[in-house]
Amino acid sequence: MLKAWKWYQHCLSSHPVKTQIVSSGILWGIGDIGAQYITHSTATNRLPKSQNVGVEFKINWKRVAITSMFGFGYVGPVGHFWYEGLDRFIRLRFRLQPKSPRFVATKVAADGIIFGPFDLFVFFTYMGFSTGKNVAQVKEDVKRDFLPALILEGGVWPIFQVVNFRYVPVRYQLLYVNVLCLIDSAFLSWIEQQKDAPWKQWFTSFLPLKERGGEV
Repeated sequence: MLKAWKWYQHCLSSHPVKTQIVSSGILWGIGDIGAQYITHSTATNRLPKSQNVGVEFKINWKRVAITSMFGFGYVGPVGHFWYEGLDRFIRLRFRLQPKSPRFVATKVAADGIIFGPFDLFVFFTYMGFSTGKNVAQVKEDVKRDFLPALILEGGVWPIFQVVNFRYVPVRYQLLYVNVLCLIDSAFLSWIEQQKDAPWKQWFTSFLPLKERGGEV
C-alpha cells in the first residue's frame, strides 16, 4: 500500500490532470458495478424463494463503460480545476485564513450551491443521452431523478466536505472526493435505475400542480 501511495503521489505531481481523470474513471466504473449488484440483490429479495433460486448476477459492462466515461470525461478534469480554483478564489477574494471555520464554511456552501446541483444535472443528462434517449425523455428523467438525489445527497455531502476542506490538503481533495464517489457513483446509478419507483413520488409531491403534469 505504501508503494502504491508513493506511486500515486508521483503521478499526481507529474501529471495531475491525467491522474485525476484516470482515477475518477476507474472509481466511477467500480461504483456502477456496486450499483448493479445492489439493484440485482434488491430485485431478487423481492421475489418468492421459489423464483429467485439460480438468479445469477451478471455485470452489464456497457453500463459500466458509460458510467466510467462520466468519471473520465467530466469528474476528473472538472473536479481537478474546481477544487484547485475554489481554494484559490476563496483565499484571494475573501481574504480568509485557510482552515478557519469561515473559510471551510464558505467552501462547503459554494460547493453545495454551485458544484453539487450542476454535477447532478450533468450526470442525469449524460446518462439519458448515452443510453439513446431523446431530449424529451432526458428532460423527464432529470425532473424525476434530480430532486430526490439533490435532497438525499444534500444531507450527507456537506458533512464529508467539512472534513475534506478542513483536514485534507488541496492537492488531495479530489482524491478524497473520488474515494467517496466510489459510493456516490453507486448511489447515483441506483437512483437512475430506479425509474419511477414509488418512493420518488414523495419528492415530486411538493412540486406545483402544473409541474407534475396536471395531476390532482
